[in-house]
Amino acid sequence: MSITPKDVEHVARLARLELSDSEKDQFTEQLNAILKYAEKLNGLDTENVEPTSHVLPITNVMRADENRPSLPIEKVLLNAPDEEDGQFKVPAVLE
Repeated sequence: MSITPKDVEHVARLARLELSDSEKDQFTEQLNAILKYAEKLNGLDTENVEPTSHVLPITNVMRADENRPSLPIEKVLLNAPDEEDGQFKVPAVLE
């Protein structure tokens, strides 16, 4: 598979980019070089390689969720600038 200048023009149009003729030629050449390099992967024997999402084993570094009792509402509302009926009272945003 190879990229043509027409393909580059199409992608540029989708990205709403204006490219000069020299830029189109440059990108065509660069994209073809990338595809040629990627084709080397087809020559690799991956028959006995397990699929992975990472090269190295990664584990979750977050602690496990634990149920803990909440603070009493009276203690929570001690820092509230204003409260009403056991809830924070704030200025109205909408009229």
